[in-house]
Amino acid sequence: MQYTEIMVRYGELSTKGKNRRDFINRLFGNTMKALQAFPALQIHAKRDRLHIILNGEDSQAVMAKLGLVFGIQNYSPTIRVERDMNAVRQTAIAMLKEQVQQGATFKVNTRRADHNFEMDTNEINADLGDIILNAIPELTVQMHKPDITLRVEVRLDGIYLSSQTILGAGGLPVGTAGRGMLMLSGGIDSPVAGYLAMKRGVDLQMVHFFSPPYTSEKALAKAKELTAKIAPYAGSIQFIEVPFTKIQEEIKNKVPEGYLMTIQRRMMLRITDKIREMHHGLAIFNGESLGQVASQTMQSMAAINDVTTTPILRPVISMDKNEIIKIAEDIDTFDLSVMPFEDCCTIFAPPAPKTHPNMEKTRNYEKLIDVEGLMAESIAGIKTSEIRPDQHFLEQDQAEIADLL
Repeated sequence: MQYTEIMVRYGELSTKGKNRRDFINRLFGNTMKALQAFPALQIHAKRDRLHIILNGEDSQAVMAKLGLVFGIQNYSPTIRVERDMNAVRQTAIAMLKEQVQQGATFKVNTRRADHNFEMDTNEINADLGDIILNAIPELTVQMHKPDITLRVEVRLDGIYLSSQTILGAGGLPVGTAGRGMLMLSGGIDSPVAGYLAMKRGVDLQMVHFFSPPYTSEKALAKAKELTAKIAPYAGSIQFIEVPFTKIQEEIKNKVPEGYLMTIQRRMMLRITDKIREMHHGLAIFNGESLGQVASQTMQSMAAINDVTTTPILRPVISMDKNEIIKIAEDIDTFDLSVMPFEDCCTIFAPPAPKTHPNMEKTRNYEKLIDVEGLMAESIAGIKTSEIRPDQHFLEQDQAEIADLL
């Protein structure tokens, strides 16, 4: 059908009290950004809903983008007709004929913003119910949990009909919870952690460590491609490349093997915290899952966190691997994450890293390297770019990528 409007419902925003307007304004801005490819749209933010006037734009294409905007509970494609019951009847029949299946049930639910309209809600419900039953004999009425609910809204400027309610992305609008830094590797877990953080309203910036020549350009491109996969949920994402080769070489040469991973991650966290400070972030996010690998025991986390008082938030901390993989598949990052391009977390990895590093030993071993000098040199070499949803960084075609999986 040729829909005229998409009606968007807010969900969790309804609980925000005095901050409600700020959340709605942020959702309005995020929606405008997500739908910027559709210049004819008109978007109006009301207290309880967002109205997207299509003005001839493709409703399916618009809804595909809309489904990735956090803060939206659900939405309905809608048709506006004149305030004439004959037009309402014809549109209702046509709308339900597109959805009808043998044995399907329906009901009509009318709301009136204009209480001076010629028919009240019960009269409209009964009128449309009779007309639909006569026109579509496959349908039967069911008032409780019907397959199809025809919603009719009588407003001053027309009558609006919808028969679909499509679930949105949920969560909170990106940006309402403040800014954070995500320590993005090339693995499965950190993109999922980023997705979950954004779902709770965090404006994320990606911090990715790379170590040429030990890590390839394709490993860096993979991290950018992963960022592009989750960029639609934010409109665009800032990607910060941090050179880490010299730090890893120094640690490899001067620190006992069992503590290589611990000292390396302490340096990563220190640098990320400095970047957070430079970009006015409030917290650091990562993809650690408790007990999954050697560096993700509670003792190891404590030894690594020792370098900062900044909150370190771990959205997947209590998930097992299968749960994380399921989300990665849902957001289309899994196939990229398992591509065999080594990142700097895997090079120089000792065969037997400490799972319970001693705090005092950790601090003493770290004194063997020039922490401040190495940090300053690394930060001076960072590169920042803006990653958009439509960008691609890996040159392989789909067949070549499939061969790698």
